[in-house]
Amino acid sequence: MPSTLPTTGRAWHLVARPTGWPTDANFALRTAPVSEPGAGEILVRNRYLSVDPYMRGRMNAGRSYVAPFELDEPMLGDALGEVVASRADGVAVGDLVVHQLGWREFATLPAADAAVVPRDLGVPDTAFLGVLGMTGLTAYVGMKDIARVREGDVVFVSGAAGAVGGPAGQLARLLGASRVIGSAGGPEKARLLTEEFGFDAAIDYKAAPVGEQLAKAAPEGIDVYFDNVGGDHLEAALDALNVFGRVAVCGLISSYNATEPVPGPRNLGLVLGRRLRVEGFLVTDHQARRAEFLRQTAEWVRSGQLRYRETVFEGIERATEAFLAMMRGGNVGKMLVALEG
Repeated sequence: MPSTLPTTGRAWHLVARPTGWPTDANFALRTAPVSEPGAGEILVRNRYLSVDPYMRGRMNAGRSYVAPFELDEPMLGDALGEVVASRADGVAVGDLVVHQLGWREFATLPAADAAVVPRDLGVPDTAFLGVLGMTGLTAYVGMKDIARVREGDVVFVSGAAGAVGGPAGQLARLLGASRVIGSAGGPEKARLLTEEFGFDAAIDYKAAPVGEQLAKAAPEGIDVYFDNVGGDHLEAALDALNVFGRVAVCGLISSYNATEPVPGPRNLGLVLGRRLRVEGFLVTDHQARRAEFLRQTAEWVRSGQLRYRETVFEGIERATEAFLAMMRGGNVGKMLVALEG
């Protein structure tokens, strides 16, 4: 055990449950003691924290697919860090690990709850919080297993400049789609989709109604819709879907901060008439895919066939700022918080 271990560290706590959009009053950055690892445990100095849309749901009380954050306790989320002390076989000091005790500088946890980052895949470390992490696996499973993209499909992806949507659109092409259309907010993000990520067409949802733009981008309809947004995007996609079309519902970010029901879709009757398949999915149900996903996706990243972006805020002090910026679309690709040290 190293002779000098950290004795205190800072962590973000949820101190009040938000109604609508969270504010600074809902969070507090507090200092607390850091525990030495016990048998089978490791102590990790976090280097990067991940902030993701699903975390907004965890700030609410009540039953959901993931447990809510406890008030006045450190929040949780994916983190990438360096092991600074270990009492666990198979995990050494200096190893990089991904785990779920984010929103804090130091984390003491069972080694079984962390995944050692493979250093032989030839990709940047931060990729394991994004394109090779939870968001990348979500895109992979959503396109390959849920939407079942096949040769010749026309695919529409909402939130396509984000951490899930960007890889999802590129994966659709790698799986054989003949045309991939993405939706993003603003002309710069729309250009990114076509000029860097290889989408065939981009919709700027801030410029005109989604349905009008999608009809022009896909005059013969679409076969697959990968949904990160819900609301007007889902309604537009249902209008555009061909018979036997498939919808993979990954997220519904348009409703996460709403205080009243979000309108749409009003055309669910199309699910019956066109024999559509609409399926929601959680990446946590598909962990058996991880080894295959890592091997294949790392190869695509190394070869340049799959490109990704990151937006990084510096310092734990800016973690909540990064989260709120991400919720308002202030990121391109994966939103990360880099910690000092």
